Amino acid sequence: MIPSPNITVLGAGQMGQGIAHISALAGFNTRLYDKDKSTLEVAMAAVEQTLSKGVELGKITNADRARTLERLTPAMTVEHGVEDAGLVIEAIPEDINLKKDLFRQVADSVPEETVLASNTSSLSITEIASGIPSPDRVVGMHFFNPPHIIKLLEVIRGEKSASEIVDRVCEIGRQMDREVVLISDSPGFASSRLGVVLGLEAIRMLEQGVASAADIDAAMVHGYRHPIGPLRLTDLVGLDVRLAIAQYLHEKLGSSQFEPPKLLQEMVRDGLLGKKSGKGFYCWKE
Repeated sequence: MIPSPNITVLGAGQMGQGIAHISALAGFNTRLYDKDKSTLEVAMAAVEQTLSKGVELGKITNADRARTLERLTPAMTVEHGVEDAGLVIEAIPEDINLKKDLFRQVADSVPEETVLASNTSSLSITEIASGIPSPDRVVGMHFFNPPHIIKLLEVIRGEKSASEIVDRVCEIGRQMDREVVLISDSPGFASSRLGVVLGLEAIRMLEQGVASAADIDAAMVHGYRHPIGPLRLTDLVGLDVRLAIAQYLHEKLGSSQFEPPKLLQEMVRDGLLGKKSGKGFYCWKE
């Protein structure tokens, strides 16, 4: 059982700030940490801006906005961030060694009953949990970008994840107004395994001149009722992230459908990473 309603999110990038946003909005006292002060400041401002936009659109009230901001506080060190946390969610880059190192650091700073969750979209929860005390308290909580709009949450059960921990994390996900699906620990889980195949094939089609990026996306949005096309979604996720996941799945599963297209590799090499760099398959600069 998670002993307190306090939640800490480690990593204040696009996903981290989004997770912190929905956590605080759901009523949890939430701390957001990042090792880079400017990234943390930008993230806190972005949450405030998104909440204000929600008020404008009638999605939340001014009171909701004020209470959410009261519950959300920044942390400049991991130790301060995880203090009194019942649940720690990491949202750092998709590098399994970075995640394992961070969890080892966190495990040294929190009681054994504190639950550790990874927002990884494809990496092994079992491997991330290896090397720390009580690996039964480690689960996956894969949120989707942007979390305040996309309601899906994959909860991933590692080989040693305790059933009561998994159940409690699913409950917290529902308290965050998520549609929770429970997945066994397998490369890519469910969503990334399916989504990456679609995204890579869309990139191959663009590479082959089948259609423009806008028309490929329109085909999926209007023909299959996807809320967003695979190329625009790749821009939001980050082409570098998409490439790293594809490489990982190709290595683990050995299927040619996960082999990264040459176009994707070239764009990442050239710094065309999508929205965060200002340009990917679309131009995001104002």
